[in-house]
Amino acid sequence: MDIIKIQGTDDTPTVILDVQNDIFQISGRSLPEDVSAFYDPILEWLREFAESSHDKMTFGFKLEYFNTASSKLILDILLKLEDMFENGKEVQVKWYYPEDDEDMEEAGEEYADIVDVPFEQIPYED
Repeated sequence: MDIIKIQGTDDTPTVILDVQNDIFQISGRSLPEDVSAFYDPILEWLREFAESSHDKMTFGFKLEYFNTASSKLILDILLKLEDMFENGKEVQVKWYYPEDDEDMEEAGEEYADIVDVPFEQIPYED
């Protein structure tokens, strides 16, 4: 599978999807002007991963901020991970949030309630 590496900007998160090195993460700020254009290649990559022989993934989210439009696409990613989990892949989500950011902590809790996939919330010092 191809590696996706997107360098983050002030408006877009850093994305690394790398099967060979077992790195699957989205970090930074997510408020792209066109959320579909930004996230569609990520969702397509996850569809390919779901059909591949790879059976294990730990997906990390370490977002400082995301807008409402991004929240829907983040949910789409989580729902795709849930599909993989339900189809027998070993999937885990790690939601990193600044320990003093209640909004990001609550966002993780809300996502964890929506999707049925092992979900770990991890506070970190900013």
